[in-house]
Amino acid sequence: MAGTAIRGRLSWLLGEVVELIDETPTVRTIVFDCPGWPGHVPGQHVDVRLTAEDGYQAQRSYSIANPPDGELVALTVERLEDGEVSGYLTEELRIGDRIELRGPIGGYFVWHAYQGGPLLLVAGGSGVVPLMAMLRHRVAVGSDVPVRLLLSSRSWQQIIFRDELERLTREDGIQVIHTLTGSQPPSWQGYARRVDSEMLAEVAWPVHEAGPVFVCGPTGLVEAVATALTELGHDPARIKTERFGPTGGRP
Repeated sequence: MAGTAIRGRLSWLLGEVVELIDETPTVRTIVFDCPGWPGHVPGQHVDVRLTAEDGYQAQRSYSIANPPDGELVALTVERLEDGEVSGYLTEELRIGDRIELRGPIGGYFVWHAYQGGPLLLVAGGSGVVPLMAMLRHRVAVGSDVPVRLLLSSRSWQQIIFRDELERLTREDGIQVIHTLTGSQPPSWQGYARRVDSEMLAEVAWPVHEAGPVFVCGPTGLVEAVATALTELGHDPARIKTERFGPTGGRP
């Protein structure tokens, strides 16, 4: 099983695009067949390197969206304004194209089903990607670990993996709670604000029952959630965080 990996000790592999899935108007999942892939753990990420004809190279990191699945690697990428790599991956890439991948990377922000729970996952936007790998892993191995996912999105149309998340709620022990911070459908009865302490007090597992917590998203959300959970009495050692900035890349 893959664990912590150091970039300098990893080799670049060629991944061939075998499937493209449009998740939202600005988010696409790219599935690669990557011969030589050593396997990964839910929560890990990869480096992606693009090389232009003139030799110019651009490199970004993206979280892996799929559970361990042989030599398949799925990356779910949000197209960013002026994002040279995200724009290419979400608009130009075609079935059969090959690009360089290096990984898996990371051993801290990972979850194995045998670690148990109950599991609390909190994400903002594309921060749901590594958490989705954890959910998919739970289902794939037949785990009965109770899971709650709190996902903050700007609108109903911008919820990444929306249909699959709805299907996952039919699994025993999986709850998905949405909050829509921008616009909401006319019949919306859920949360309609940024994640805050009051929301977390309602959604999080009781402190005496709590297990691992994974928080991923923009820096502001991650810091606010980690602080609020700690103030609510959750053990800081159980709260693992991963954040990303406006320049793109992981998740």
